[in-house]
Amino acid sequence: MYRKETLPNGVRIITEEIPHVRSVAIGLWVGAGTRDEQEDNAGISHFIEHMFFKGTLKRSAKDLAESLEAVGGQLNAFTAKEYTCYYAKILDEDFDLAVDVLSDMYFNSRFEPKEIEKEKKVVVEEIKMYEDSPDELIHDVFTQAIWEGHPLGKPILGTADSIAEMNRDKIDRYLKCHYAPQNLVIAVAGKISQQEVHAKLAPIFGLFQGACNRILDHKPLAHPVIKHVAKETEQMQIVLGVPGLAQEDPKIYALHVLNNVLGGGLSSRLFQEVREERGMAYSIYSYHSTFVDSGLFAVYAGTRPANSNSVIECILTEMAKLKNDGISRDELDRTKAQIKGSLYLSVESVNSRMSRLGKNELSFNRVISIDEVVEKLSKVTLNDVTELARIMFDPKALALTTIGPGRFDLDLPEVVKRVGL
Repeated sequence: MYRKETLPNGVRIITEEIPHVRSVAIGLWVGAGTRDEQEDNAGISHFIEHMFFKGTLKRSAKDLAESLEAVGGQLNAFTAKEYTCYYAKILDEDFDLAVDVLSDMYFNSRFEPKEIEKEKKVVVEEIKMYEDSPDELIHDVFTQAIWEGHPLGKPILGTADSIAEMNRDKIDRYLKCHYAPQNLVIAVAGKISQQEVHAKLAPIFGLFQGACNRILDHKPLAHPVIKHVAKETEQMQIVLGVPGLAQEDPKIYALHVLNNVLGGGLSSRLFQEVREERGMAYSIYSYHSTFVDSGLFAVYAGTRPANSNSVIECILTEMAKLKNDGISRDELDRTKAQIKGSLYLSVESVNSRMSRLGKNELSFNRVISIDEVVEKLSKVTLNDVTELARIMFDPKALALTTIGPGRFDLDLPEVVKRVGL
């Protein structure tokens, strides 16, 4: 069970007490991510995340790094398309320390000009490292291609040019606009009561003021494109996809089933056909990314360049089978059981439970229990999955991106026609 309270200034606190563990996870979830950025500050959400670890009024960067490690705890953060999270995991007896460190970072980070300049170099190196990982880069290439020009399509890290223009004034403006009380959710899970959490957090996070008028950009318009990035790699990196569903779309549960059947695991159709039967790829899977008003559904594969066209045809063939023939009763039942098991296993740790609380509150303004998800999943029918496949796997909506050596030649419309998609 969890409890939610909203402090007078608008900060939301979600607490789940888990008496049988010895640890506590706490996360500060800020409704600010890549989607909130403009051309002149691309990557600023992620850059601020870095700067929070560069020192506060009372702690140096080294002090921050050592603070929770000294008691066996963890301190970290990450930036996503629509939010940023700063979190810690500690023993229950060290909860006060975690709160002190996280609040110190949130309210007292120095953002010294010399540290900003130093961190620019670090982030540019991170961008270069990412660009040297084509199996990761391909997903950004796909998102940028299909959602060209929209903030959701931009890379979380920003670009070398945008990072070079980062400065204290931009950071201050962004913090004032987005790090306001109404845009902050504090999620806590572990061996601690809601009363204790309130007593420790309310005096610190219940007093600061600010207004956040978060206006999300228009819904992204999908572009059915084919894009190849020439790069000297051993494999051809492939992502083939279509527009997906928004996070509150009632068909999202049928999409979970569709994804699992197509490429969600070792028993999925794509894994069995492309890897086990044909041996044409080591890694192949499907995935869906959901956002407030939109989503993407895609298939990734890495294969030798000579096999790339065959792999793409296999992917389109399996999509066509789902669209034209649907799935079997056995696949439906097996997939529901698989998703159910994965959901319950995913909340075995306090970190996972804290993350679920924070993301749910930011995304839905409520916590959706796993029991509710399982109940809605159980109601998905064979027809639901088939109808969704027919809607989503529209040949006119397909986008294909590749990274690999030389040129890439494929008559996608001809292949689509041949496989009957």
